[in-house]
Amino acid sequence: MLDLYDIRGALSDEERMVQDSVARFVDGKVLPVIQKHFEEHSFPRELVPEIAALGLLGSSLSGYGCADMNAVSYGLICQELERGDSGIRSFVSVQSSLCMYPIHAYGSDAQKDKFLPRMATGELIGCFGLTEPHGGSDPGNMKTHAKRRGRDWVLNGAKMWITNAPIADLAIVWARTEEGIRGFIVEKGTRGFAAPEIERKFSLRASSTGALYLEDVVVPEANVLPGSTIGIKAPLSCLTQARFGITWGVIGAAQACLAQLLDYTHSRVLFGRPLAANQAIQIRLAQMARGITCAQLLSLQLARLKDAGRMQPAQVSLAKWNNCRMAIDVARDARDMLGGAGISAEYVPIRHALNLESVITYEGTETIHQLTIGRELTGINAF
Repeated sequence: MLDLYDIRGALSDEERMVQDSVARFVDGKVLPVIQKHFEEHSFPRELVPEIAALGLLGSSLSGYGCADMNAVSYGLICQELERGDSGIRSFVSVQSSLCMYPIHAYGSDAQKDKFLPRMATGELIGCFGLTEPHGGSDPGNMKTHAKRRGRDWVLNGAKMWITNAPIADLAIVWARTEEGIRGFIVEKGTRGFAAPEIERKFSLRASSTGALYLEDVVVPEANVLPGSTIGIKAPLSCLTQARFGITWGVIGAAQACLAQLLDYTHSRVLFGRPLAANQAIQIRLAQMARGITCAQLLSLQLARLKDAGRMQPAQVSLAKWNNCRMAIDVARDARDMLGGAGISAEYVPIRHALNLESVITYEGTETIHQLTIGRELTGINAF
């Protein structure tokens, strides 16, 4: 893979080993089947056991059967998985950063013992219920609520655009209480709880996306995350973890587009010479390489900050904004440079471009991250 600034040389032996093992998995298992799943609008659940066997679920967590890898390794996992497809990386991101992380960070010892080992093996799949039908960019305006009833809680509300929802065995649901926003573990099969699939998507078609409906759902006190009493900061901390992975993941999507485009422009001959011999083509290829390289450097430094315990949410916002914009621009331009072939399923840019329309939107839209940086610069909240 193209590496103009020798990013790989800045990795440790262990980090390179992680990248290589995931790359082999993507090349051998994901790429041969992903287009079919995309066309059929189906999630390749048959890949979950091997994803788990590689230690990719909860990879940055310690204990409970998790791999306890560093942030760079987790980033490389996301990069290689999204080189295959955003839907595969989304599955791992949600399971790891949005479901296992809050149980690990805010759960009781009993909750950790009950759920995390089985989630690490892929036996249990989770989803994260924060976004609601009336809008996802203002989680503080949450309508889903929970009220005490004896020793239990009763939840009512709805969540929308929830990755993994239709296939999930449990949901981390965030709800408003009299004491503030709290996190609840809602298990599949609970009376009044439904997670129907959202059909007819043009993006993330190899990912399972659904809604969550809660009608007088009774959740025992044992399934309330005891450490989530910090309010909206708890779910936002989970989003920070997931956004970090996205900053790496989209690099993989862009790399896949550029790699295929380089092959195409060398083999495609027009007017007696390869497309790659044209100045205009080389300039556009160089612009793609520039964007990818800058994103790599940004995410690598972000990961080093995370490993040092110094990563800040605004830094994640800058990388998410920059890298998602870079990736979708690369995918769109690659599609254009392929000409008529660009809309064919034989080439990956159109699939990545469609997926990236979702990735640039979820976990905070581009505008949300721009305003986050604006607030960091000015000290004024313009939300």
